[in-house]
This record gives sequence, C-alpha cells and structure tokens, in this order.
Amino acid sequence: MTDAFIFDSVRSPRGRGKKDGSLHPVTPVNLLTQMLVALRERNEFDVTAVDDVITGCVTAVGEQGGDIGRFAAIMADYSDSVPGVHVNRFCASGLVAANYAAARVMAGQDDLIIGSGVESMSRVQMGFDGGAWLFDPQVTNKIGSVLQGISADMIATKYGFSRDDCDEYAVLSQNRAEKARDDGHFKNSIIPIKDSIGRVLLDTDEHMRPGTTIDDLAKLKSSFNDMGELGFDSVILQKYPEIERVKHVHHAGNSSGIVDGAAAILIGTEETGKKYGLKPRARFVSFADVGSEPSIMLTGPGKAARKALKRAGLTKDDIDVWEINEAFSSVVLRFCQEMELGTDQVNINGGAIAMGHPLGATGNMILGTALDELERTNKRYALITLCVGGGMATATIIERV
Repeated sequence: MTDAFIFDSVRSPRGRGKKDGSLHPVTPVNLLTQMLVALRERNEFDVTAVDDVITGCVTAVGEQGGDIGRFAAIMADYSDSVPGVHVNRFCASGLVAANYAAARVMAGQDDLIIGSGVESMSRVQMGFDGGAWLFDPQVTNKIGSVLQGISADMIATKYGFSRDDCDEYAVLSQNRAEKARDDGHFKNSIIPIKDSIGRVLLDTDEHMRPGTTIDDLAKLKSSFNDMGELGFDSVILQKYPEIERVKHVHHAGNSSGIVDGAAAILIGTEETGKKYGLKPRARFVSFADVGSEPSIMLTGPGKAARKALKRAGLTKDDIDVWEINEAFSSVVLRFCQEMELGTDQVNINGGAIAMGHPLGATGNMILGTALDELERTNKRYALITLCVGGGMATATIIERV
C-alpha cells in the first residue's frame, strides 16, 4: 500500500457566524477558493496534476450547494481539468474529506489530491437542508431524534458531569486558545481572508472570549431546558429509562460556537513530493468511522479512536497529541473518561468552545492543528476525532515525518 503524505495544511480564521461577523461578506465558494489559492502559492506544484478536490460541507444548499469544491478549484485557477466532489458526514465532513483523499492515494489511484472543508454558517443556516432524521416521523421515531444539545445534556446526566464540570472545561478551552493564539501556535496555518479588493477582513479567530470566568458562565441560562420540556426529554428518556430526568447543563458558553470558516490539506505520494519539491510533513497511519446509538448520538469518539488505534497497531500511550472536537463540554469529558485521559492531555491549544465549529471545515482544521502541534513539540503521533450527528464518529491518526 502506498503511503499518503501531508505536504501542507491551511485554514481560515474562524469568523462569528452572524451577519455582523467579519466573514459574512465572503461567499462560501470564495472562502474555499482562498484556501486553494493559498496552497497553490505556498507550494510549487503543477495545478493540473491535482487529481481531485474533495470537500466536506454539511449544509450543502444554496450558496454551499452544487459541488462547491469543483467550482472553488476553477475560481482558484487550478485548471478546468481538476474535478471536485462533495462529502457529508455532518461534523466530521472535513476530516472525512482528508481521509478519503488519503485513501485514494494509499490505494494507488491518485498522486496529488486535496481534502478540504467549508461552512459559512452566517450565510447558510444550519439545518436548512432538512433531512429525514428531522422531518420524517417514521425515521425520527425509529431513531429517537432529539436536538444535539439534549443529547449532550444526556451525556452529562448519564456519565456524571455537573454544570460546574462543563463550565470549568469551557474556561480551560478559552484560556488555552488565547495562549495558543498569543504564542503564535496558529500562525503557520491561518490564511487571512480578504475581500474582492484585497483588503484583509479577518486574520485571527474572532469567536474567542478571553478572560471568561466560571462566574461569567454561571450567569448563563441553560440553552436546552425549554426544548426538553416541550418533549425532547421524553423522547430520549424512552431510550434511557434508567435515567429519572435529564439535567440541562449546557449553554452558549460551554458549547461550540457558530462560525464561518474553511480549510484545505494537500496530500500525495512521496514520488509526487519529490517531483515538485514538496516536503512531507506527516503521513496518514489509519482512520476509522463508526456508528453509535443515534439518540444520545455524540458518544462515538472513543469507539472511533479505539478502532483507529487497533488498525494502526498502536495503543493510546503511543499518542502524543489528542484533538477531540469540542462540540459540547460533556463530549470531551466523556471521551477523556472513556479513554482514561486527563483533560490536560487533550486539546491543549483550545477548541471549538473557544474558537467555534464551522461544521464542514472543523475536522480539516483540527487535523492541521494537530500537525502543527506535532511539529512544534517534535512529537510523533496525533489522533484526531469528532462526534457526528445521528450517532457516528470519525478518527484519524497521523505520524510526523
């Protein structure tokens, strides 16, 4: 099997996913185009040699619909000969795009390929694409569909995480992200986003709230209590009859932020790297996708991580850098509990609670963050994982070279 190497990884800063957010004026295709241009400008390769642009995007309708990667490649002057394809595994889409790209290289079918992700949540509303799991009564009844926040609250209830536990982790994420930003840990990968006349709109993550304290978070009302009372609690309690009631502990401060963003990773063979003078930074070791119980839905990362570790012939003690997407505090706390890790071992540069979660791009972004951290600390292995709506998860292991 051919090794798949990462030659470069870029991402946009995360912009607030509202109309007053700095990236709101930028269309999704433009966001992704700027990532592809950055890869082209940072690396010397023949753009016609790119075999495909695989793009993760969750709400692929309107401005984000129509196979966005294909047209971003054309807009980035990659040549009409470069195709594109869209993938959607909800929150893991950007990581899955990179994994699929790597798999094609490993299978000997591609030599140079891009895995990418994009989501403009200020312009294309989350959930606007609908779906049977939300709107078909037969499907929702079979699944036990609830809001993800209800699922996160059930995780906290079932596995014993209090409001204070979740808030403490959220403050930790804010403090880590602020320090990582100030220490320049993101500078190698962040590409400033510009408008049509070349003016920089945003060059750093703008969702962060430095200085957030436990007392600040204690003032926030639980976000999902009212929806739970409207019936969602009853739905999930049918799946978990051993639980007396759902304790609603999540709110805007300990949940991932709604933001805009894009990312892209250049992947290829060792021979292609030599041909174009591209230095391999890491290789893909293994990746795994799993299903999990679809009502609680966010408990899959531990299972995915163990599957990826088994495929790699590694143990958790071999992993130097852990990235688990901070969809909600309880997701990270449960992952640490299940994998017997301390919170000091995961997400040491902060995560989506502080910086935001641009759905289709996040997995791609945190893969790049893990790579940068491996290089900064001169370590070997990183494991990246995300929970996924509908009860799934994806994990990837890379090795620095």
